[in-house]
Amino acid sequence: MKLKLAIRTEIKVVVAIFGLLALIAFTDKKREGIVCKDIAVRLENEHENHFVDEADIVYRIEKSGQQIRGASFDEINLRLIENKLRQEKHVRRADLYTDLKGNLIATVELRRPIARLVSESGPGAYVSEEGIVMPVSERYTSRVVLVSGAYVRTLLAKGDLSKFDEGKALLEMINFINDDRFWRAQVAQIDLDEQGRARIYPQVTSQVVEFGPMQNIEEKFNKLMVFYKDILPQKGWTRYSRVNVEFQDQVIAE
Repeated sequence: MKLKLAIRTEIKVVVAIFGLLALIAFTDKKREGIVCKDIAVRLENEHENHFVDEADIVYRIEKSGQQIRGASFDEINLRLIENKLRQEKHVRRADLYTDLKGNLIATVELRRPIARLVSESGPGAYVSEEGIVMPVSERYTSRVVLVSGAYVRTLLAKGDLSKFDEGKALLEMINFINDDRFWRAQVAQIDLDEQGRARIYPQVTSQVVEFGPMQNIEEKFNKLMVFYKDILPQKGWTRYSRVNVEFQDQVIAE
């Protein structure tokens, strides 16, 4: 009895597979000869990245080196267009497909900027949460922490912070700041010297924070919190111009 039941189940699975294949073949047959009438963009932008909009995506599709509108879908290389869209630094993911009404549909997910690189010799750039260096835009500015200093040249040249140790350390530091409500509001700028040693400029208090190497990040921010909560209220908010949290078990205020 169990054997018969198993055979029947396998037969049903095979029939279902053949049915699905037949449906796909039927759908593909219906697509043959369909001409592209329009391009529709579905932009997934939960982080409000306005560096790229629907019109930009349509422009890039139309400038992909192929005729799009008026061309048969059989003649359009969707994979090639997807790859071109994914080369756009602000684009995290791009998928193209067609429907039976003659629409070419592009679903595009944008990257989230988490910091801005400020360069003395150029326009600078933004950094995505994955570490990708993205170009700035004349029409939109994202309110994120600023990263300045001599080491920015190295970050711009690398292009992807996740590919080297100092870049990973900076990403960890920025993510730590962004994940904490207080530090996200307090840290305005991170300045990096030639060796990648950090100095923090705060939003509210006037003390420059000598952070040192981007190591033991949580420990250093905990010491800085002690300085803000326990020392400044007693000694006065304007008494010190500089605080150093670089060294283990020490907070040095000047």
